[in-house]
Amino acid sequence: MEQDYIIIDWETIEGFVKDSFIGYGVPDDDAAICADVLLESDRRGIESHGVNRFKPIYLDRIKAGIQSPVTNFEIVRDNMTTAVVDGHDGMGQVVGFKAMAMAIEKAKKYGMGMVAARNSTHYGIAGYYATMATDAGLIGVTGTNARPSIAPTFGVENMLGTNPLTFGMPSDEPFPFVLDCATSITQRGRIEYYDRLGVDTPAGMVIGSDGKAMTDSAFILKGLSGGFAALAPLGGIGEELAGYKGYGYATVVEILSAALQSGSYLRALSGVHDGGARPHHLGHFFIAIDPEGFMGLDEFKKTTGDILRELRSSKLAPGHERIYTAGEKEYLARQERMYTGVPVNNAVRKELIAIRDELGLTQYVFPFN
Repeated sequence: MEQDYIIIDWETIEGFVKDSFIGYGVPDDDAAICADVLLESDRRGIESHGVNRFKPIYLDRIKAGIQSPVTNFEIVRDNMTTAVVDGHDGMGQVVGFKAMAMAIEKAKKYGMGMVAARNSTHYGIAGYYATMATDAGLIGVTGTNARPSIAPTFGVENMLGTNPLTFGMPSDEPFPFVLDCATSITQRGRIEYYDRLGVDTPAGMVIGSDGKAMTDSAFILKGLSGGFAALAPLGGIGEELAGYKGYGYATVVEILSAALQSGSYLRALSGVHDGGARPHHLGHFFIAIDPEGFMGLDEFKKTTGDILRELRSSKLAPGHERIYTAGEKEYLARQERMYTGVPVNNAVRKELIAIRDELGLTQYVFPFN
């Protein structure tokens, strides 16, 4: 059955999330960055990475001692167009924001910039950092590794993370082209959605330890935690639908998130050691490219816009109203939600109330009890 949602206005949720981060020891300026990254996901209609993950992914990990609320952003190497930074298991959003800012600065000065980060944590939606670049009139690329959940093609063991490979490109339209998606065919959140509805997961999305497709949604969730189920890469199980392509792209992200910065990878990102929790030690990479070094920003934006418009004006499949290009739906969601707020389900409402009561943030009044 579908969940019921209640809207929290932006002023309330923005202040609450920032003050909650501060209450957990995150410095004021860093808390503002963390809140902005987290809520930008909700602004774009991507609930899977917004307040839905506020407590379990960030606050609970701080409380468990596997993530530091104070981010020691160490610059390990710094050259003209490249840099390596170490986040020392601080806030991933702060690491991501500062690293992409460095890449942007280098690109503005030298035409291109790339920063590789190690020992970081979950940095939220990758599209946030790609959009930092497009807002500066640059092409932005970013990726991150993650705890193992994808099995390699012809394998059954969780080895690779959902490893997004994300691109942002400025255009002459009101919104940039932003492709932000995982390299797995689906994510755990989608399986949880199927389970809530009481329906099976489509065959080909998840593989069991016996090498066969798993479809029982509740059983899959147990298997993902118990190690006897794994997500398939983009394309699905095996080679017939080109699952090897998703597997390859996930591996590209893994390499760029580990090899350039001498970071952790694959099983070492599990967050578990000797049966106990430990930091995930994630890696990221950030690339910024200045179109001015080619034929100029205006020409790049016009050609990009022309490509997108021509794609959207191509012949429709029967039964569909329109064609979208990457980042367009998120832009439309943002335009709509800026006048409303964040929709939260019952489970998240309970979490927000618990956080408010724990930290004594009584100045925040939610439209629910």
